Amino acid sequence: MKQKFSVLLMVITAVLVLAACGTKDGGNASNDPGTDGDNKVYMVGTEATFAPFESIDADGNIVGIDVDILQAIADEVGIQVEWRNVGWDAVFSMINNKETDIGASGITITEDRQKTFDFTEPYYESKLLIALPSDSTISSLDELKDKKIAVQINATGHVAAKKLQGEMSKNILAFESQPLAIQEMLNGNADAVIGDNAVVYEYMKANPDKKLKIVEDDAFEREYYGLMVRKGNKELLDKLNEGLQKIKENGKLEEITGSAFWKE
Repeated sequence: MKQKFSVLLMVITAVLVLAACGTKDGGNASNDPGTDGDNKVYMVGTEATFAPFESIDADGNIVGIDVDILQAIADEVGIQVEWRNVGWDAVFSMINNKETDIGASGITITEDRQKTFDFTEPYYESKLLIALPSDSTISSLDELKDKKIAVQINATGHVAAKKLQGEMSKNILAFESQPLAIQEMLNGNADAVIGDNAVVYEYMKANPDKKLKIVEDDAFEREYYGLMVRKGNKELLDKLNEGLQKIKENGKLEEITGSAFWKE
């Protein structure tokens, strides 16, 4: 009886050990976002009112140039991405909090941002411009020194406005999105908007009834967009750069953006 009990105990122990090993090995195959393994899903944070780079379509999907670029990169290097519309400031904070892996929202690569985040090679060239009501007499950036300027908060247009008027200027009105800044100007709450050229022109295309005029000023320098990751996340950064290089070489990036500035 004692011998039979010992055999039974050995069988039960072996079963438990095998079960434990199966649980441990299976953990790497999780489909949950943020887990490691072949099925890892990289979470992408964006602010989806920045057409044509990202917006929400009639079915509630996030669409746009950034979406197409990142999906093309993902296809080239064999990764999965999932998009979340989180808001502009949250695009940055959620990466630092490890709630997302990638920031993609027409993000300009700047020296200040590079202190906190890592960026891919540039994929798009942009430039700031001034949007005004059609009856405005303003014709240069210098004329905005004592005017009310609407901007997207913490975007490069906001930086340019503070450079012009000072960090603490009460004439700078910062809003969550660039379209909202434009609308506030049209409502009479600001004299001008400083924003990204492609987004302003897309707004004008989508809203032909809104009477706007554009001023391009040589004081604005060229800007370059990049995909953003957590500082030191070299593995992901290398994957994104690898895919980006491939879609530059095969023409897919130029097809998506209509631009080939990197060949200049």
